[in-house]
Amino acid sequence: MYPDFQYLLQSLTGRAMPEWLSIFKTFGFFVALAFIAAAWTSTIELKRKEKLGILRPTFRTIEMGKPVTSLELVLSALVGFILGYKIGGLFSNWAIVGPNPLGYVFSLQGNFLVGLAGALLLGISKYSEKKKQQLAEPVTKQVAVYPHQLMSEFVVVAAIGGLIGAKVFNAFETWDQFIKDPIGSLLSSSGLTFYGGLIVAASIFYYYARRHKIPFSQLCDSIAPGLMLAYGIGRFGCHFAGDGDWGIFNSAYITRPDTTLAVSTGKDYMSALHTGMGYFQSNFGSIGNVPSAHFLAPSWLPRWSVAMNYAHNVNNEGIPIVGCIGRYCSVLPVSVFPTSLYEALTCIGLFFVLWSLRGKLFRPYHMFGAYLILNGVERFIIEKIRVNYKYNWGFIHPTQAEIISTIFIIAGLSILLFYRKNSKQATVQLSDE
Repeated sequence: MYPDFQYLLQSLTGRAMPEWLSIFKTFGFFVALAFIAAAWTSTIELKRKEKLGILRPTFRTIEMGKPVTSLELVLSALVGFILGYKIGGLFSNWAIVGPNPLGYVFSLQGNFLVGLAGALLLGISKYSEKKKQQLAEPVTKQVAVYPHQLMSEFVVVAAIGGLIGAKVFNAFETWDQFIKDPIGSLLSSSGLTFYGGLIVAASIFYYYARRHKIPFSQLCDSIAPGLMLAYGIGRFGCHFAGDGDWGIFNSAYITRPDTTLAVSTGKDYMSALHTGMGYFQSNFGSIGNVPSAHFLAPSWLPRWSVAMNYAHNVNNEGIPIVGCIGRYCSVLPVSVFPTSLYEALTCIGLFFVLWSLRGKLFRPYHMFGAYLILNGVERFIIEKIRVNYKYNWGFIHPTQAEIISTIFIIAGLSILLFYRKNSKQATVQLSDE
């Protein structure tokens, strides 16, 4: 696996790479791509609806030509200092930042001199910008603001809220691990629950839609395909980083000392369980509780599609790799089904399904309802072969994702079957122009 860019580039080039590259995490890179993809597709859809007259601009009154204020200078300098302090500290503290970038972001570590330079740079920049725009007599004018022009603002607030929600929901999903080290868990660069991020981000979207007078139904419908695409891209990040979002164990393959996989017999599988006794007891209580299935890949199917052991995974889960020196020196003793890869491919395919429905679902919320159903069904099915904490509800033992995905499916079906409210634009023949 490729937990960071140092490992990734070493694998691609076959050469040793500088250790400071470890501050750039593979999972974070894919998350950034996911946000970019969601913003791009959502902007396209918002523009299409604006062109058809479904979405209209709001008007803001702004005063132009005012001189710079002390508050503006102070805020610009403060932002510049924080950015410079943290960015400058990345390279002077890379050995500390590399293992846990998120923990570094929320720490007090940084580079004071670079912070001062950043404060000076942004302060002077703000002053120069306002000086060029300053008029002898300030004027007031109204400007039209279209929904698609607000997408960058939406993405920033959704990213912050989504990260908080993903961390909080992950704490509930991995409660036993969370209570052992709450602060470390929350500040860890790994361990994010998509549904938690989605729920919190949706709440923030609702607030901003009301604030900017954008019909929430149209906003939901516009971002639905992008959400599916972002989820698929994010799952690629989980897969390539080895972030723990894998499935149950495939007892057909066990790990050799050199981290390659070998076909196993029942005896070999039991031997591997005993070799990784500490890992299995820590995660499942005993080797008798290890969830597994036996599936030997047929000749026409590549082995990696049903069995991976995630060597050098970012969470350091499994057993030590013989002779390995570094931060990521663990490998799973038995192969697992790569469910994160299944989800990535499935959700990218479902994105194209939703994208093709843009001009066919006319009623408000119906596109979002379709997204809820497809996403819920996909996640509910994949949970059957994933390893997750199960709640004890007596006669059933669902995972957090199964509960939420069931709610999504019911909500989506309810929208499609019973939500019949017409909007002024419901009779408009939507097209993919």
